[in-house]
Amino acid sequence: MGKSCFKLWTIMLLAVCSACAAPIKELFPARGGEPTKTIYLVNHGWHAGLVLLHSDIPSHHWLGTLPFRRAVYLEVGWGDKDYYQTPDPHLGIKLKALFLPTTSVLHIVGINAPVTGYFANSEIIQIELTVAGFERLLGYIAHSHAMDDAGQAIPLEAGLYGDSRFYLSRERYTLFKTCNTWTARALRAAGYPITPAFTFSVNGLMRQALIHGRLIQAAPNP
Repeated sequence: MGKSCFKLWTIMLLAVCSACAAPIKELFPARGGEPTKTIYLVNHGWHAGLVLLHSDIPSHHWLGTLPFRRAVYLEVGWGDKDYYQTPDPHLGIKLKALFLPTTSVLHIVGINAPVTGYFANSEIIQIELTVAGFERLLGYIAHSHAMDDAGQAIPLEAGLYGDSRFYLSRERYTLFKTCNTWTARALRAAGYPITPAFTFSVNGLMRQALIHGRLIQAAPNP
């Protein structure tokens, strides 16, 4: 009886996950001849960033109002405020981020080079979204950022590399909502067939994204 119940629950779980991974038909994939917006998913080893063409972002959108006007691309990442902003986080910060709901930040990078050149040592997946899906993606990112009383983004510390900066997010980082599940949810909002529950690690995120994306650069051999 125990084994039968276990098999039944396993079948049900797989069925649910398969349903979650199905594309949102009105958003993905693009039909023949339908215009698309190209984005990139960059593997940074412990999390991934989303890279968007700056000219695809409307000037009135939150990302379009940030001081990266000369950038060709913008990379967006999300994560725990203390862990993300600390170059060499100690064990206490890691445990707090893992087990306690914490404040989060968005990491925005302005890029003026080809994506494969700028991230020469990273695995990169190219993803094609419909225009409607891309707009949903932008909406998801915009909803994440916190605003001050004047309705403006709240800048924090300088970013990790290049022309970059951290901005305060309105969301909470938890064990069940990590940097990788946030990115998966962003893709899911765009209609992309991905199951955020299986993207706790960056490898889980990249494996799922690759099913319907295109690998344009593999990570170098160690």
